[in-house]
Amino acid sequence: MTKRITQKDVAALAGVSQAVVSVVLTKGNHTYPQETVSRVEQAANQLGYIPNRFAQALKTNKTMSIACIVPDIANPFYASLVRGVQSVTDRYHYDAIVASTDGLRERELHFLRWSAQGRVDAVVGTFFNVGMKDFAPYLQAGIPIARIEARMKKSGPLPLHNVYIDNAAAARSAVEYLLAQGHRNITMIASAGGPEPARVEGYRQAMTQAGRLPRIKILPGFNEQSGYQIAMQLINDGTLPDAIFAANDLMAIGVMRAAREKGITIPEQLAVMGFDDIPAAGLVTPSLTTIAQYPEQLGQKAAALLLAQTDITAQLQGSTTEMPWGLVKRESA
Repeated sequence: MTKRITQKDVAALAGVSQAVVSVVLTKGNHTYPQETVSRVEQAANQLGYIPNRFAQALKTNKTMSIACIVPDIANPFYASLVRGVQSVTDRYHYDAIVASTDGLRERELHFLRWSAQGRVDAVVGTFFNVGMKDFAPYLQAGIPIARIEARMKKSGPLPLHNVYIDNAAAARSAVEYLLAQGHRNITMIASAGGPEPARVEGYRQAMTQAGRLPRIKILPGFNEQSGYQIAMQLINDGTLPDAIFAANDLMAIGVMRAAREKGITIPEQLAVMGFDDIPAAGLVTPSLTTIAQYPEQLGQKAAALLLAQTDITAQLQGSTTEMPWGLVKRESA
């Protein structure tokens, strides 16, 4: 039977006390010289030492992990968001555990309860159907939460951190760009929930200011199939507009697929605008004009708010942070 390597073995090889090994390898606060830290880490690597995370959690009351709760991990936007979270957790020797909710309230609540059962130290998430009243018991229990939002929300004394871009302003800018290109009959397509209200608000503002009649189509699912279905419906009904503003890039790509099948040229016969700037937006033909909201930066900021002092500090008050967005001009509009 193979002998389990312990901190005592690492200490003997590194020529330090077991207490030093314990502090260095659990990333605790210390003032040991870098030479000592390097010696301990090299000894641990040489021996193949594997920390007992369960024992560490019992001793420190920390799991060294964060839950990253998103509506749809298959959506490239959320994959990039998770990448941003992980780039920060890696730096602080934390693990990021990802959960996908399908944007359903019961699943969002399930993973919040799961997080509170001692499995993680904090939560980063995008929530479509839970709010402050739902978060309060977990925040009061000492579990800080950083949420990605579609509009500004005020912070308070509890450790709830709001990271957002102004979705209404971004959507308004997208529609104003389409109007400036000479398009007047602009339809917006979206799915209910999540960022939809803020993006619809921006669309309505731009259309109303231009004296144009807003026209909004809502279908289940922020996905390519929804965009495809609604575009086919507009084409078959003979009600295809000059331009379509989709509430996310996947829906916009679905619109483009329908137009290609029906022989409708983009942007000559139909301009298409997306939202998110997922990697595929620059790869489709024609390339998709869209709003970029830099999901990796959003994830990095959310995680950094929780790990800013190399340890989760639930005593911190909440905060509200606005992040940048940009209009990416390509070939589809």
